[in-house]
Amino acid sequence: MKKAASPQQLKDILHDGMTIMVGGFMATGAPEKLIDLLIEFDIKDITLITTDTASPGRGTSRLIAEKRVKKLYASHIGLNPETGAQMNEGILDVELVPQGTLAERIRSGGAGLGGVLTPTGLGTIVAEGKQVINVQGKDYLLETPLRADIALIRGSIVDRRGNVFYSKTTQNFNPLMATAADTVIVEAESLVDIGNIQPEAVHTPSLYVDYILTEDA
Repeated sequence: MKKAASPQQLKDILHDGMTIMVGGFMATGAPEKLIDLLIEFDIKDITLITTDTASPGRGTSRLIAEKRVKKLYASHIGLNPETGAQMNEGILDVELVPQGTLAERIRSGGAGLGGVLTPTGLGTIVAEGKQVINVQGKDYLLETPLRADIALIRGSIVDRRGNVFYSKTTQNFNPLMATAADTVIVEAESLVDIGNIQPEAVHTPSLYVDYILTEDA
């Protein structure tokens, strides 16, 4: 399967109202070129799943600034004043999810599980409207899986088959998100021929990747 895709080819699969996962932590490892495409193609009414909305001018903060997001799942928004402002104005629906819980909800979505039981959030607003399950005398919140229509990730080195290596902390949420979306698009810092990534260095196997962003497919 040919996975290289030009921006124009990707335009055909991006549309308003999608649920989109975007990798990165404080914009480290964020797919900036793919975020550019969402803005260029005027994609709006996005349900965004991301660990945070970065700081102004970086990563997913640009989608917030352009008012392209209607619903946000994130662990924290404190680095981006615009996110808080839109939440307080009622423009943006924000669900704050503890970071470990967010990771487990995405993992559950990717693994086909029914959710995860966690004590995190009990007795707080995080627990509002959620099912509490008692296991061996201890209460847990049932946190349901998260999946997306599309995951946008960034790899440090990607081969032409779609195997992905992430350098250092750029790994963050990228590998998890690649398992939990119907379609996965990877932006490569460096695109190499098959065989140039050692098998044991592959963090996201090619079977998870549908498209590799290139300037010319």
